[in-house]
Amino acid sequence: MPTLPEIHIRDPFILAVPEHQRHYLIGTPSYRTMAGAVSGQGSALDLFHSPSLETWEGPITVFEPPAEFWGTHDFWAPELHHFQDRFLILCSFKAPNARRGTHILVADDVLGPYQPLTAEPPTPREWECLDGTLHVDEHGAPWMVFCHEWVQVGDGKICAVKLSDDLARAEGEPTVLFSASEAPWVEAYPKPGCFVTDGPSLYRASDGALLMAWSSFCGGRYAVGVARAASGSVLGPWEQGPEPLYDDDGGHGSICRTLDGGLVLALHRPNKAPDERPLLLPLQERHGALVIG
Repeated sequence: MPTLPEIHIRDPFILAVPEHQRHYLIGTPSYRTMAGAVSGQGSALDLFHSPSLETWEGPITVFEPPAEFWGTHDFWAPELHHFQDRFLILCSFKAPNARRGTHILVADDVLGPYQPLTAEPPTPREWECLDGTLHVDEHGAPWMVFCHEWVQVGDGKICAVKLSDDLARAEGEPTVLFSASEAPWVEAYPKPGCFVTDGPSLYRASDGALLMAWSSFCGGRYAVGVARAASGSVLGPWEQGPEPLYDDDGGHGSICRTLDGGLVLALHRPNKAPDERPLLLPLQERHGALVIG
């Protein structure tokens, strides 16, 4: 059974399912490209599972797009969630005749098979959107937090849109939470005037504040920073940390709970293909902030 350094995925995300005594791992399936697929083309999504986080069984194919599905390539940054007795995969897709968007896939079992919940994604079709994550607010209402990509807007944005209770549609227009350049640690990349937002992941602190890990570039390297909404609302206002949480050329960090109740930051490192591999870093909450250790 493979260990994490032997699994070739980007953007790792882990869901612990106590009833199964298993952790389930999903990510952008770079190994499918290595196996001979055309670079950037999507073909399917897979899961790995483990009771210990040390060795993993898989890959197990859980989603193969039906013929009518709009997304043809760039199967990016899938996340696995459990909501209202169903399992969800939120994953970004693209097609030659459509802008990138984050779609919701659903299944009754964690191992699928997953099917698209709707014909269209809840992210705006005229926007280039990616890296959607599920956030359930203090009232139990679902939101999608996602990135409005820098390739379209220059200064990348992180946005939130409220979803209907059945997740089938967006309720209202997205709200811009912040721009990448607002964080003092972020530097222009990959060219002057462009600032990246990647991989938002939210965590409710013990004092009620809402924390968000998200990724950009610092010193020419991929990095993870943390923003804080003292109000506890996803709508903020959001205050950026002065320095990144992690800046050793690793990123797209997801804050994940383990079976024993601990926290880990799941990210990939390094950021250069084909060397990227999943890395799990232990997290602690101290005085309303997240620290690695």
